[in-house]
Amino acid sequence: MASGDQILESVTADTVASEAKRAARHSLPIGTPCANCGTTLAGAWCYTCGQRGEEYHRSIWRLAWEAFEGLTDLDGRIWQTFPRLILRPGKLTRDYLDGHRAVQVPPFRIFLIVLLVVFFAGNLSVSKTRDHFHLGQGGSNDASKSFSPEVRKNLDVQIGDPKASAWIKERIFFSLDHQDAFFAAVTEWAQRFAVSMLPIAALMLSVLFLFKKGVYVFDHLIFSMHSLSFQGLLLTAIFLLSLEFGWATSLLWLSPIHLFVHLRGTYRISVIGTLVRMFLLFIGSSIAFAVLIGGLVLVGLATAH
Repeated sequence: MASGDQILESVTADTVASEAKRAARHSLPIGTPCANCGTTLAGAWCYTCGQRGEEYHRSIWRLAWEAFEGLTDLDGRIWQTFPRLILRPGKLTRDYLDGHRAVQVPPFRIFLIVLLVVFFAGNLSVSKTRDHFHLGQGGSNDASKSFSPEVRKNLDVQIGDPKASAWIKERIFFSLDHQDAFFAAVTEWAQRFAVSMLPIAALMLSVLFLFKKGVYVFDHLIFSMHSLSFQGLLLTAIFLLSLEFGWATSLLWLSPIHLFVHLRGTYRISVIGTLVRMFLLFIGSSIAFAVLIGGLVLVGLATAH
């Protein structure tokens, strides 16, 4: 069974290989003095100080293209991986688990790329509908001021500890009066919380397939990366389409359909077995999501300033 360290080593090795190819394309000629220490270059990096021997005097358009290239230039694999992730997810994950990995983008890299795209699209959606996220009149940060002194005084938050209750009450009113700061804190922490979905999903799958032979935690991690990446792509599409079209949220029906195809194709289980596991996974995911949202709100309340 592969460990998390082995997965990270695989991802790191792939990243280093891609970076080496990019450095070789843009490196200075062999024999050029290193700009940092003056050592004669014998390759893409200086063997004395380690600085990359790269020519940086390039046009802004060239630099912009290289930035895009750095994100998508994966030997063409990105154009093979993403269509299969959407249309043939079970085959994609099964091939990776069976060792056919050279033509695929590493699952963890897909997950990170999709995560960035999701938060970018989410910020666009929130920015356009920002007034809906303010509780004060006219979108101003004065929601708590609309409460009468009696209501503010009698608002009771009881969690068993008087000091903790008083702290939560204070932070709630602060966040109501400083909603921009609260949402900024929540957004920042949401990006960190998102990564925690991987081990949670893998743990739930480990329980659901506890008695299935030949299936390991590594398999569940790869499945989770692929599955969550698709859900992220779907969420991105909904965020962007909802800017113009009200029917965009109806695309959420694609989520359980994709999960069914993905589960059955990857683990090679029956229709009934897939549906039962989907139902249990839905219950577990709902509980985990509620806990994460609760934790996110508490962290937002604590860190908003």
